[in-house]
Amino acid sequence: MLTLASKLKRDDGGKTGRASGASDSAHRVSIRDRLLTKEVAELEANLPSTCKASFPDEDKLHHFQLAVSPDEGYYQSGRFQFEIDVPEAYNMVPPKVRCLTRIWHPNITETGEICLSLLREHSIDGTGWAPTRTLQDIVWGLNSLFTDLLNFDDPLNIDAAEHRLRDKGDFQNKVQDYIKRYAR
Repeated sequence: MLTLASKLKRDDGGKTGRASGASDSAHRVSIRDRLLTKEVAELEANLPSTCKASFPDEDKLHHFQLAVSPDEGYYQSGRFQFEIDVPEAYNMVPPKVRCLTRIWHPNITETGEICLSLLREHSIDGTGWAPTRTLQDIVWGLNSLFTDLLNFDDPLNIDAAEHRLRDKGDFQNKVQDYIKRYAR
């Protein structure tokens, strides 16, 4: 699966035959890609049972999708797709994450914006992005948005949060309606 890892090994092995000081931009691999090779391997070995990562292009580990299928709570029967783009400046800046599935959720807008503190580059509470964080932290955070990080008190989608505070039963019905329409 990790064809980039194979490429890195080939590139490292081929350097011995080159004259010192010679550089070939085709053989250079960014720091981001080196980090991602390691992190993706760790991620695949430690994915939550409710998540599945897929890489449309196995040579581009910086762009992938994550499917989350919660097994409890309001969103139990849904399957939610996220797109994750890791910028070249990773790990100094967080990946860009967007929800591709339309959802009625207090921390995710219907257009896919996500409120998750570890995705914030600058966070007042100190729980935002730091260079010590990894893709695994992001995946576990996205997974937790459907269970223990579901936050109605500090919502991004205010309408969804107020809906739940007003009428829990009707909120549940609307969530299930969205799941039937968009998250199967």
